[in-house]
Amino acid sequence: MSVRKRAWITSKGEHKEAWIVDYVDQAGKRRLKTFAKKEAADNFSATANVEIRAGIHTADSASITVAEAGKLWLETGGQAGLERTTLDAYRQHLRLHIEPYLGKLKLSQLSAPTVREFMDRLARGDMPEGASPEPRSPAMVRKVRVSLSSLLSDAQERGLVSRNVVRELRKTRHRGAERRAERREKGKLKVGVDIPAREEIKAIVEAATGRWRPILLTAIFCGLRASELRGLRWADVDLEKRELHVRQRADRYSTIGKPKSESGERTVPLTPIVVNTLREWKGPRAVAMDAPPVCPKSEKGLVFPTGSGNVENHSNIMHRGLGPTLITAGVTTADGRPKYGLHSFRHFYASWCINRKVDGGLELPAKVVQERLGHSSIMMTMDVYGHLFPRGDDSAELEAAEKSLLA
Repeated sequence: MSVRKRAWITSKGEHKEAWIVDYVDQAGKRRLKTFAKKEAADNFSATANVEIRAGIHTADSASITVAEAGKLWLETGGQAGLERTTLDAYRQHLRLHIEPYLGKLKLSQLSAPTVREFMDRLARGDMPEGASPEPRSPAMVRKVRVSLSSLLSDAQERGLVSRNVVRELRKTRHRGAERRAERREKGKLKVGVDIPAREEIKAIVEAATGRWRPILLTAIFCGLRASELRGLRWADVDLEKRELHVRQRADRYSTIGKPKSESGERTVPLTPIVVNTLREWKGPRAVAMDAPPVCPKSEKGLVFPTGSGNVENHSNIMHRGLGPTLITAGVTTADGRPKYGLHSFRHFYASWCINRKVDGGLELPAKVVQERLGHSSIMMTMDVYGHLFPRGDDSAELEAAEKSLLA
């Protein structure tokens, strides 16, 4: 490998010079790379020499652009069977954030400083013409960084780039600090703000009527995710044993599939009000005009289908079911809008499982709460709901310790 200076005169009589790195890569192919300064040429020579010995060097001429690598990355995700919603999120990250700034760069030209600048510009909204100028949130910047890292990892496996420069940005402890800062910014879940209060739940239960009552009561007293409610089958509901089994879910495209994780498959006990409501909902088609509605026939055996038996749309549940129910119950914001979303009922269920029995809760151990919610780890449960668990009254011990200290 050699570094040499090249000088020449242009057709206009201008004197030009550049530094050329002349080398042979690990495949035995001769490569040339030109630099304006000797220092840059020397740095490249040293780095390329190490990469060639390790068999991981990729020349610029053998590399492809970030945009082209992104298409291959999406193909890999599709072949791996990733969910449609996940692929859509990746596609948006690529189209809206990565391609406008990095799309034309070759993978071999990416560096940690380049990616660092890209992330900073995302956060400021300082993007090229044609891209959205809105500043991205810290959470979105982190998601885009993860997607870019995944893209580069896929390119590494294809031999299109020698290293994943995103991994050179931060150490794990810094990423942990970012997550902690984000949690501090969001704050802890609060009753009456993020979690419906007991009085609000009572009002909602009384106001829920018609075809929306069964799904809303199941959400409140079983803590299922919206996708799990929409994918619930009668075959997974045992009214005699008073329990339901979460074995499938419906994504935003109404495609039925397995829960997101193994722990998502679980058994949830049913309260008497849910059992009675579901029994009426499942019962034979009523004839009397004032009889409560019953579940429409569904070839998929769904518990909460549309009138034609298909998977219910999440938007319908929110705008035709939950929203009007909250307004009727008087559970609204200052400007009269529905106060909570469907996921808030999952928060309520978690708090109900955690709260002390004297306060109307179930007072369940943390591990049982994790299983009821279908969390993948106990840490997830404690990170989100740990502050809701009862604390012991240690005032007597504090008083004794204070007297002992000051005696």
